[in-house]
Parts: sequence; structure tokens; C-alpha cells
Amino acid sequence: MSDDGLLPEPDRVEGAPHPRETARLFGQEAAEAEFLDAFNTGRLHHGWLITGPRGVGKATLAWRIARFLLATPLVQEEGLFGAPPPPATLDVAPDHPVSRRLLALSDPGLFLLRRSGLGSSENDRTKAFAEGRFSNDIRVHDVRELGRFIHLSAADGGRRVVIVDAADDLNTQAANAILKMLEEPPARTVLLLISHQPSGLLPTIRSRCRTLRLAPLGPQEIAQALDQAGIAPEGDPAALAELSGGSVGAAVRLLNLGGLKLYSDLVGLMESLPRLDRPRALRLAEAAATRGAEERLDLLFSLTDLMLARLARAGATGRAPRAEAAPGEAALLARLAPDARKGRDWADCAEAIGARARHGRAVNLDPASLVLDTVFRIQQTAGA
Repeated sequence: MSDDGLLPEPDRVEGAPHPRETARLFGQEAAEAEFLDAFNTGRLHHGWLITGPRGVGKATLAWRIARFLLATPLVQEEGLFGAPPPPATLDVAPDHPVSRRLLALSDPGLFLLRRSGLGSSENDRTKAFAEGRFSNDIRVHDVRELGRFIHLSAADGGRRVVIVDAADDLNTQAANAILKMLEEPPARTVLLLISHQPSGLLPTIRSRCRTLRLAPLGPQEIAQALDQAGIAPEGDPAALAELSGGSVGAAVRLLNLGGLKLYSDLVGLMESLPRLDRPRALRLAEAAATRGAEERLDLLFSLTDLMLARLARAGATGRAPRAEAAPGEAALLARLAPDARKGRDWADCAEAIGARARHGRAVNLDPASLVLDTVFRIQQTAGA
């Protein structure tokens, strides 16, 4: 499969390299070792389900596996000194022909199944793809293209790799078509299914795949991944790891939108509770209401929801989080959520605010009014 690498892509995070352009994977050594063990012991499964939170390296691992499989011969003949040692890493040199072809999406052994452009005809879909207009799901005609790829590439005798990014996007018909392929796997073909929420997949798809579970990353691993991407991390690495949930993708979004400062401002505002600092609340609302601030507004509600969740958890457990996501947060959580009863209050507050925010966005409520409504609901809970 081949696309122009400069085109918009549904699986690309703005401001970060695409997973196929990422050389190293940090923090997922256990998953890599599990796959290598299966490969070296002759137990290579035809279907692999790569799961974990968004942004922890699932797609990067899938591309590393694809590069490794396509660059490794099917049969290694014993030479004068016997069989070569089994590979100890998934690394493939960047100047290897397979590496170059995968970077250009031009390797004949790879099929990338992802959301395509909108349209009923191939020409319409190609035009929509070039304009960055994607369908909401992976449709059955996309899987039919995969069937043609399998049929046409069968004659070359080489290994083939299919990356499904993401399997969560498969509609019902497409999921059933993938299931049929997993039930009757083509020869010399490995399917790599990326899933952020595997519980939403067909149970039969899950049962016919071997699962590789990826874990959230720690502060050092996120810092290494950002450095590899050419992104200079700002602020405390531990705070960035806390706010991003160990996700590099979420960390990139936070850095792009000034999320660390936004959360710090939110903590500063809540430090005035139960007597609200109204001028500060108004500034927060006005910043969210400026033209072109839709992404920042979404981030504000996400961070507010995270703050309320941390309050509820601190009250329920009687412990502060392992690391502060902003200066002064630990003292704030201890004061506003001193016990389990208050923790339940904050959990109820989070549920009510989430419902109000969803309704407000659905009816295009003024963003500043929506933010102030949220702040006043938090103030009410703090003073209860």
C-alpha cells in the first residue's frame, strides 16, 4: 500500500513524527521480549492484538514488528558455521531497504488498514484522503482491498504483514471480515491489530489473537520519547507524566496547548475555594471563549475532569497521588478531600459537570458561560 507521506493521516499526532518514522520504543521492553520469544521458538502467531492506553507506543511497536518481520528471511539456511543466532532485538537499520520502503509506504509486503477518505467511489475517497476528510470508521470495502492484497501478493512466496490501526474503528461488517481472515489465516501472513479499548472488539476476534499489553510510561521514558521526537519537554517531567497518564501522545498534546500551565492555573484557582477568586475565574472563562480556542476548551474540561478524579481518589484512599501534577496540588487535595465522604462528593461533582459540559457543547452554549457554570459547581461542592 502506498500513500504520499506528506498527506494528512488519521493516525498521526500533530507535532510528532508518525509511528513508522519512530526508530526506538521506550518502556515496552517486556512486550518486545514476548514477541521475540514467540518468533525465536517457532510459535509466531498469525494474529497479534496490541493493547494499552492511547499514546504509549502501540503503533510504534506494530511498525517495529512489521519492519522486523519483512526484513528477516523466512528460512535461514545453515552456513559453514551452523545456523545464525536468533535475533535478540527488533531493531532494523534505518538504511535497510525495508526500512526505507516502509517509511515511504511502498513495501509490497505491507498492508496498512486504517480509516480511508470519505466517498462511495475510489476516486472520491482518494480526493477526500488528500484533503484530510476521513470516514468515521474502517468499512468493509477497505477490508476487501486487503483481500485483494493477500491474493495478489501470494505468488511472491515472501512474508506479509497487515497493520490494523485501529481495530476499534472497524464497523460491524469490516470486523466480521477481519474475523474470517483470523479464522482462516492466509499463509505467511501476520496481522497486527492495534486496540485502545479491546473490550469493545468482538470476543471472537480477541480469542483468535495473542495479546501484547503495553503499560503507561514513566517520567524518564516520556522524556526520552519526546527527545527522540525532537520535542523539548517543559516543566516537571513527573507532572507531565501524571497529566498525560503515561501517554506520549497526550504529553505532546499537553505541550502543544500549554496544558501544564493550564492545569497549574486551575490548581491556583481552586486554592481560593471555598471563597472563589472571581477575577481569576473570569480570566479562565474568557481565555476559553476566544476565537479558535476549541481545542484549548476541550483540554480545560479534560483537565478539570482529571482534577476532580484526583480529588475523589485522594478522599477515598486518604493518600495524595504519587506525584504532584502542579505545585501546591498535594496540599490542595488534602484540604478539599480530607475523607471518603468528601471524596464521594467530588465523584458526584465530576459526574454532574461531565453531563453539563456534554449538553452545553451539544447545544452550542457560550464557552465562557459553560466554564463559569463548571467553576460555580466546583465552588458549591467545595463549600458543602
